Amino acid sequence: MPAYRFSTTWVLEADRELVWDAIYDSDSWPEWWRGVTKTERLAEGDASGVGQRGAYHWRARLPYTVRFEIASTLVDRPYRLGGDASGELAGTGFWRFYEEAGTTAVVYDWNVRTTKAWMNLVAPVAKPIFRANHDWVMHNGGEGLAKLLGAKLLLND
Repeated sequence: MPAYRFSTTWVLEADRELVWDAIYDSDSWPEWWRGVTKTERLAEGDASGVGQRGAYHWRARLPYTVRFEIASTLVDRPYRLGGDASGELAGTGFWRFYEEAGTTAVVYDWNVRTTKAWMNLVAPVAKPIFRANHDWVMHNGGEGLAKLLGAKLLLND
């Protein structure tokens, strides 16, 4: 199955705690993150949030909604957040948060593989399109997060 490795960096003039809270609250993503069409909490997890499970529906430029679940495996507030994905995408995602003088850098690493037969079949030709779709969604996330927080977005890469 084709594997994809993506890394996204956002730098915002915002407090790390506020950035962390917005990203940790994935239930509210559809309100501010263009491309996230639906989220659903499936399990709460332990007191720290480890084991929390959610279902996510994403739609970018391609006329197709990608659906997967994420179970949190790491919750280290406000420094790191990670989880395992299953469903139409399977793999891992990890957020890291760094702050200096009121500016927060967010780095997201998404290492997944597609599980749908049609995605795997077209991957040799469509891989650049899948990458562009991912980049579009993540770019929208940086812009939406900045708008939500009333913060200046310094880097959206």
